[in-house]
Amino acid sequence: MGKKLKKKLSHDLLDIEDIESACNAIVKKLHDTVVHRFNRKGAVVGISGGIDSSTTLALSVRAFGPENVLGLILPESESSTESEQMARRLAIQFGVEAVVENITDALKGFNCYARRNRAISNAIPEFNPLADKSKIVINQSAERNIPPLFSVTIVTPNGEVKRKILSRKDYLQIVASSNFKQRARMSMLYYYAESLYYAVIGTHNKQEFEQGFFVKYGDGGADVMPITHLYKTQVYQLAKYLGIPKEVIDRTPTTDTYSAEQTQEEFFFQMPYETLDLIMYGTENHYTVKEIADSVGKTEEEAGSIIANLQRKRKTTEYLRSKTIYF
Repeated sequence: MGKKLKKKLSHDLLDIEDIESACNAIVKKLHDTVVHRFNRKGAVVGISGGIDSSTTLALSVRAFGPENVLGLILPESESSTESEQMARRLAIQFGVEAVVENITDALKGFNCYARRNRAISNAIPEFNPLADKSKIVINQSAERNIPPLFSVTIVTPNGEVKRKILSRKDYLQIVASSNFKQRARMSMLYYYAESLYYAVIGTHNKQEFEQGFFVKYGDGGADVMPITHLYKTQVYQLAKYLGIPKEVIDRTPTTDTYSAEQTQEEFFFQMPYETLDLIMYGTENHYTVKEIADSVGKTEEEAGSIIANLQRKRKTTEYLRSKTIYF
């Protein structure tokens, strides 16, 4: 027999061929894991109006029925009001109970905002936390084979934008402080899960899990992660099949962590999800750098730098995916 030819690397390879079977397999595994392995009777899902949490909610409804699923909406003072509104509409569409728990006071108790603002002020002394909005962004593109360098950006009420490169100390303090948000949400999810004898269902896709775009014991804290094997592209395919509203599907993925508007691309991924998916797929399936470069319209040097950056990011975030070590 002749050697089987490898298909040309293209977005078609990310298409889920039998979407119904793929969906049913996830639903069955989710149900069996929660009911038979964990002996729990339903699911709690944190919903934010994003594509991943919306898809996870829809899968949970199929697995347990809407009467056994709780959608938990967890805003805080810097959250987008649009996120809450979209999450409420999603819960109504899928017939699940939705509970809103504002975590602002909990975050104030942790001094989340104050700790973060001190670090921002170290970089930009004129920062006014009562009026200005802020975010952190990666400075360079992924085509440069160097570790990421972060800047803090503030936006004044009159629209003036100021940016300053962060020291390592200030960057770490901003991230550590901001991570209180995800960890406070995790605590609330488990409060409801334990009070209802449910399981917490996580919402990370393959991109986020493999590259470490989550907070350990925060949004990374869950009993089951049903979509971590799916590329972001495939999550969108599943979302359309499950009837996720168009307003959710068309929404630009955001972090919804900082007060200034911030996309996941500018904060972490450094490129559109479609490009990242194809590069990840090509790397995992042993395509050459040239084949990967040609598939995403990059030079070999650029593609090589992106691949090196992805490998570096996976290595440096291995700590997030590690389990507790018991001696």
